[in-house]
Amino acid sequence: MSVGLVIVSHSSGLAEGVVELAGQMAPEVRIVPAGGLPDGAIGTDFEKVSAALSDADSGAGAVVLFDLGSAQMVADLAVETLGDPDSALVVDAPLVEGAVAAAVSAQGGNDMKTVARAAESARGSAEAPAAEPAGAEPDSTDQVTRELELTNDVGLHARPAALLSRSLTGLQATVKVALGDKQADAFSVLGLMGLGARKGDRITLLANGPDAVQAVERIIDLANRDFDE
Repeated sequence: MSVGLVIVSHSSGLAEGVVELAGQMAPEVRIVPAGGLPDGAIGTDFEKVSAALSDADSGAGAVVLFDLGSAQMVADLAVETLGDPDSALVVDAPLVEGAVAAAVSAQGGNDMKTVARAAESARGSAEAPAAEPAGAEPDSTDQVTRELELTNDVGLHARPAALLSRSLTGLQATVKVALGDKQADAFSVLGLMGLGARKGDRITLLANGPDAVQAVERIIDLANRDFDE
């Protein structure tokens, strides 16, 4: 059972597109579109959003993302009228980036508040680089470092980045992926995509923690399989 997502948009096509994209990153997460008016026109519909909330929540709650201000108003009202308003959260986050981040977090088995925070963490991705300049490494004599070459066709684009992040679920490890002078948190799909790593690039894995070796081995295994492309 995982947290579900509801995508509220003025456009049915936009909502369905975001659902399709986020669903590629998290195939086991229930993501429901609630876009447009019943006749297909542009707008938001209370009944459609309410139905989507019921459909998305399988028992772990639902996180709602929206495109414009009036969509937030409809989403808030729909949540307030639920039998248990605490079973859903409306999140102010970039629709596409937030949905991807939330979907991957939900796929990892996180609770509703954690999934909501994952969506919110994408808020600055349009203004700031998703990957940070490489700085000082964590203080640890037990750091595991490995280098590997990306041989899959698309490098660390959306789906491979999501697979890499999901592969680390449940591990007690801090993992960074570095490319040149940039590095990203391996648990952040947007950060990994921000590296811009392509086929033929050599990336460095930096892992600390009790499960550091296992974390690195999982990533290397994925890369050796070309991320199942």
